Amino acid sequence: MKPAVVAFGSNLGDREATIRAALDDLASTPEVRVDAVSPLIETAALRLDGVDEDAPRYLNGVALVSTALDPHALLDELQRIEDANGRVRLERWGDRTLDLDLIAMGDRRIEDDRLTLPHPRAAERGFVLAPWLDVDPDAELPGLGRVDALLAGLRASDAAATGEGGRS
Repeated sequence: MKPAVVAFGSNLGDREATIRAALDDLASTPEVRVDAVSPLIETAALRLDGVDEDAPRYLNGVALVSTALDPHALLDELQRIEDANGRVRLERWGDRTLDLDLIAMGDRRIEDDRLTLPHPRAAERGFVLAPWLDVDPDAELPGLGRVDALLAGLRASDAAATGEGGRS
């Protein structure tokens, strides 16, 4: 069994019920064991051009799993679960009933037409890093470093951009 990190989010319909159903489905997937699930956090919708405060808000979290599946087979299962929960892929970064992203799988590195590991934008997403840190305080994003340091850097960058950094 190999460790993997799966991020999840929903901003349409009964978000919490959809996430719970997806996690139950993931836990019942052969050769997959759900080891830990973060608390849910609510975040603004993110679009290609930035935050969309007018869109429905997301519930996000992270699940730590162990699996005997190879990365592409796990991705197939995640997409099956998304489809079973009404996921429609009309618009990139659009609103969705469910989004399941494979963030990391041990220290595996993959880059092909279907999958990039670790996830190419995970280090830029507080809604991935914060819940991941909740369930694994020693987490590391392969090739990029400790999740706590990545999250601190992201928060410092956000504070500087919004002028909330404070002065001594």
